[in-house]
Amino acid sequence: MKILSLVAAVAAFLLPLASEPAAAQTYPSRSVRIIVPYQPGQGTDVATRYLAEYLTKAMGQSFFVENRAGAGGNIGASEAARAAPDGYTLVMGTNGTHVLNQYLYGSMPFDPEKDFEPVMLVSSFPMVVLAAANSPYNSLSDLLAEARAKPDTVNVALPSTTARLVLELLKQQSATSLRGIPYKGSGTSMTDLVGGQVPVAIDTVSASRAFISSGKLKALGVTSLNASALLPGVKPVAAQGVDGFQVVAWNGLYVPRGTPPAVVQKLNAELGKILALAEVRHRLLELGHEPALGSPAELADFAKSERHKWGPLITKVGLKAE
Repeated sequence: MKILSLVAAVAAFLLPLASEPAAAQTYPSRSVRIIVPYQPGQGTDVATRYLAEYLTKAMGQSFFVENRAGAGGNIGASEAARAAPDGYTLVMGTNGTHVLNQYLYGSMPFDPEKDFEPVMLVSSFPMVVLAAANSPYNSLSDLLAEARAKPDTVNVALPSTTARLVLELLKQQSATSLRGIPYKGSGTSMTDLVGGQVPVAIDTVSASRAFISSGKLKALGVTSLNASALLPGVKPVAAQGVDGFQVVAWNGLYVPRGTPPAVVQKLNAELGKILALAEVRHRLLELGHEPALGSPAELADFAKSERHKWGPLITKVGLKAE
């Protein structure tokens, strides 16, 4: 009797493992939703909808986007964390939902590490330090020299949390004092910057590239460690006297914790093929995203390194969600 019980127990343990490859072979057998925790038309939303079309073609079932905006992305990410771990609910996470928010908000409705399985880092996008066309700043060196000569007098428009973090890290690593001016979104800050009401801003490439191309704004530096294909010819901040400076926003695909590993690997493989296509890479660059590739483990390690980088800084300067 004990032997039979042991056999039954082993069989019960092995059955789910044996069924995983079969589940991956038939996955997906119905529509798959991708939660985007932001408003329609926002950068992450546009890129996700574009990739969803390719996933639909590649995997033979509809991959469709649902927008669940609010609380800096926490509402949508929380819904994804509570979804069944079967591969039919994905979420396009960001550096906000899966790194920054846990330090910016007093309480979180989900744990970005424990409640999710990483699939792949999809794209990254540096910020850019911008100056009005009529400002005296023609390089980052000009800006930092002014900030050292006249501490806390140079106003910098900050339309996002990531922009606030760029400024804090820049102040820390360059030993300068710049005065941050919070804005609610890029629309107003771009208007004020182009109009000369504020001399400097920090924003995304996608929000500012048209103004740079038309000569209405000057790009003083990108916040990626190396030069970015998004803004050819613009020097990184790290190459202008602030050694090692790097801040990138990013998108990463996640599924709820407990999703079968074989399904995670299948999603990773199919998305990897899509992101390797020249036409996809070109289009994402047009949308302001630098395509990325990698394994689930690489996304997990990257997110962990981001937490180690930003957690202490956010705590030190006392940043809170607005």
